[in-house]
Amino acid sequence: MADTRLQLKTEAAQAGALDFDEKNPTSKSSLDAIRHSCAHVMAQAVQELWPGTKITIGPSIEHGFYYDFDSEHRFTEEDLVAIEKRMLEVIEGKHDFHLAEVAKDESLAYWKKREEPYKVEMLETLEGKVTHCSHDTFTDLCRGGHVDNTRRLRWFKLLSVAGAYWRGDEKNKMLQRIYGTAWADKAALKDHLNKLEEAKKRDHRKIGQELDLFSIQEEAGPGLIFWHPKGGMIRSLIEDWLKRELVERGYSLVYTPHVLRRGLWHTSGHADFYDANMFRPIKIDDVEYQLKPMNCPGHILIYKDSLRSYRDLPLRFAELGTVYRYEKSGVVHGLLRVRGFTQDDAHIFCMPEQVESEVEACVEFAKAVLDSFGFSEFKVELSTWDAAKPGDYAGSADQWANAEGALVNTLERMGIPYARIEGEAAFYGPKIDVKLVDAIGRDWQLSTVQFDFNLPKRFGIEYVAPDGSRQAPVMVHRALLGSVERFFGVLIEHYAGKFPLWLAPVQAKILTITEGEREAAMTLAAELKRRGFRVESDASNDKLNKKVKKATLDKVPYAFILGPKDVEAGTVSVRRRDGKQINGLAPADLFAAMEKEVRTKALQPCLE
Repeated sequence: MADTRLQLKTEAAQAGALDFDEKNPTSKSSLDAIRHSCAHVMAQAVQELWPGTKITIGPSIEHGFYYDFDSEHRFTEEDLVAIEKRMLEVIEGKHDFHLAEVAKDESLAYWKKREEPYKVEMLETLEGKVTHCSHDTFTDLCRGGHVDNTRRLRWFKLLSVAGAYWRGDEKNKMLQRIYGTAWADKAALKDHLNKLEEAKKRDHRKIGQELDLFSIQEEAGPGLIFWHPKGGMIRSLIEDWLKRELVERGYSLVYTPHVLRRGLWHTSGHADFYDANMFRPIKIDDVEYQLKPMNCPGHILIYKDSLRSYRDLPLRFAELGTVYRYEKSGVVHGLLRVRGFTQDDAHIFCMPEQVESEVEACVEFAKAVLDSFGFSEFKVELSTWDAAKPGDYAGSADQWANAEGALVNTLERMGIPYARIEGEAAFYGPKIDVKLVDAIGRDWQLSTVQFDFNLPKRFGIEYVAPDGSRQAPVMVHRALLGSVERFFGVLIEHYAGKFPLWLAPVQAKILTITEGEREAAMTLAAELKRRGFRVESDASNDKLNKKVKKATLDKVPYAFILGPKDVEAGTVSVRRRDGKQINGLAPADLFAAMEKEVRTKALQPCLE
C-alpha cells in the first residue's frame, strides 16, 4: 500500500510521544496514550476497509477511546470484527508514531487534497503551526499523546457503534461513533471486559423493565420517567427516609412552583450562564415564564419574604423539587440522564462563620445516605474555577479563593482525602462532590455541596447582624441523592435488582402447595400486612416449582411456602432469594427476624 502520509521534515519529527512512560505503562497518562493511539489505528483500518470514509476526531476517554466517522457504509457489530483484524495487522507491523509541527497553510493544503472536510473545518479555528501525527500509512491532525510504537497496542477491544452529531450539535450531520477499550496488558483488558459483561447484566433499563419498576414512553417524549407501582413504592421509601432525616437534622421542608417568571432567571444568572440547558420560555399573558432547572430562586424568595435576624441563622430549606433541563436526545439515558427529575435539594442560609460547620454537616449527611443504602466506599472531589477564564464565572478572585478555602478547610479537618478538579465548578461557586463506588467498582456522581457567594448578592437578601447592620448571608446548596431518578438507577445496578428487605417493593410472597392451604395463606398475609410488610400471595393451581421460579425471577427476598404439613404444625417453610430453604419456622420467629432485618437495614438475610 502506498505511503499517503504527509512528508514530515526530519528536524521536526519525533519518534514516540511525551505521554507514554515505558516504566509505568498503567499510569493515567500512559493509558491515555495507549487509547488515543488505538483510535488512530482504528481510523486507519476503517478508511482502508471502506475507502471514502471521512475522519473527524478520536480522543481517549475513561477506560477507552472512540472515533467519529462520516461514511455511507452503516457500521455493524460484524464490521467491528473486521476492523479489529486489520488493526491487529497494523499493530503487529510495529510502526513508530511520529509527531511534527506543520504550518497551517501546509496542513490545509494537505487535508484539502485528501478531501477531509472536517479536518479543514477544525483548522480554520486554529492559529499558527499545528501538529500532525503519523504511523504506518496514516496521518491525523493531532496534538499528540501517543505511544512510541504500535506494538504497545495489542490489548484492545472494539465495543459498540453509536450515532453522534458533529461537534455535539444536533443541527450538524449525524456521524457514526465506534467505541473501544484498551489497556496495558492482557489481564487488565480481561478484567475490564468481565466488568462490562457484569454491567450489562445489571443495566437498570433492562432490570427496570423485567421487574416493572418504571418506563419511558415515546408518546410522552425522551428523558421523562413514568414510575410504575413497584418503582413508586421504592421511591416512596427513599423519600420517606430522607424526609425523616431532614427533620431530625434541622431542615424545614418547603415546596415551590415548577414554573417561574423568566426575569427571576436573569436575576439568578441562569439565563446568562445556563441558558443552553434550559427549556425554551413559555409566554403567558405577554410575560415569559420558565420551567425551573433549579430550585434555588424559589428558596431565596421564601427567605426574602420576611426580614431575617442573625438569631434565625442558619436557615435550612429542603425540597424534593422536580426540575426540567434540556438534555440532547443523544445523551438521555434511562434514569441516569433525563430531562425531568426530582432533586433532593436544600439551601442553607448562614453567616460566614457558620459555613464550615454547615458544610461539614452536609458531608456527614452524605455519608449517612451512603451507609443507609448499602454503599461502603466513596471518593471526594473538590471542583474549582478556571482562573484563566474569569468571564465564565460570577464573583471575584478573592471570593473564589475564600470559598475554596472554606471547603478545603472542612475536608482537611474531617480527614477526608480529595482530588482537586480545576475548572469544574459551577459558575456561582466551588463545590464538593461525593462519588459512591458500587458493587462492581464503578464511580457514580451523586452528592454535591456547593458554596454560593453569588445568588445572595444578586437577589439582595440580607439578615440583621448583632450590631444592627444589614449583611448578606452565605448560601450553601446541597443535594445528597443528586436526583431521585439517578439514585434509583444506581440502586438498581448496585443491587442488580435484588434490593435489601427494607427497600424491596414486595418483601415476601406466600406460595401454597394445594388448594387446602388457601385460608392459611390469607391469614398469614393479613398478619404480615398488619405488621407493615409488603406481601403478595400466589394461590394459583400452578405447581410449586413454577411459583418458586416466578418469585425468584421477581427477585422477592422471601418466599413463604405453605403445605399441608406446615398448616397442620402451624409453621412456615421459607425459601430465600439465594435458594436456601429453612423449614418449620414458627410465625413469631419469622416476624421477629424480618422486623430486625428491616429495622437495621441489613444487607444480608436475618433468616438463617
